[in-house]
Amino acid sequence: MNILYFDCFSGISGDMVISALIDAGGDATQLVNELKKLTLEDEYDLTFTKVVKNGITSTKFDVLLTNKEHSHEHNHEHEHHHGHSHRSYKHIVKLIKSAGLSESVEDMALSIFRKIGIAEGMIHGVALDDVHFHEVGAVDSIIDIVGTAILLDQLEINTIQSSPIPVGSGKIHIDHGIYPVPAPATLEILRGIPIAASDVKGELATPTGAAIVAVLAESFGTLPAMKVTSIGYGAGTKTFTTHPNVLRVIIGS
Repeated sequence: MNILYFDCFSGISGDMVISALIDAGGDATQLVNELKKLTLEDEYDLTFTKVVKNGITSTKFDVLLTNKEHSHEHNHEHEHHHGHSHRSYKHIVKLIKSAGLSESVEDMALSIFRKIGIAEGMIHGVALDDVHFHEVGAVDSIIDIVGTAILLDQLEINTIQSSPIPVGSGKIHIDHGIYPVPAPATLEILRGIPIAASDVKGELATPTGAAIVAVLAESFGTLPAMKVTSIGYGAGTKTFTTHPNVLRVIIGS
């Protein structure tokens, strides 16, 4: 039985999850090929680099949006600032369902998206089907969530556990203005999940990262008893003076 433990001492985001899973032995080539099934390739480029974060060599995965906007799909008056990243929950579900991914990958990705959709709907006071993603459901979130499902499936993970989730502190600037950390959607997603205290000023857990762990982890606590087979370090974008901004993934049996 393969156990995976998310060691979120510096929070969690979608790209950190992918980075850590690749670092732990996930196959980047297979990931890229499977993601092509979403037929979004003209909208992004993917990069995998090795970076050193405060002394720890880790993998950094990035989704670079190419901004080749499908201008005919948009009314530029209202949506020029959202570009092609403005997609409805219904549209994303359809996109994932029509990609021909394996059943387990599809189910995993849809339940993670549903978690985000429900939270966003509650915060904004709209029904799930009417939720429109701009910050969260942009192309990179679709890639992060479907990519995570692809890699977990590929690594044959049977059960997932996690540390409590540090969310950070302070304030962040988002589309709607200045918000407290954790942002309302992130906090809603983490309802019922142990949150860890953190003095770090800044957002440590993103809605995507929070949803991945909220949906997939069966329990939260310290490292479970296991024989460790592989370890991965996934780098976040920010750098903190006090600790390495990486997500550690520990896989064992």
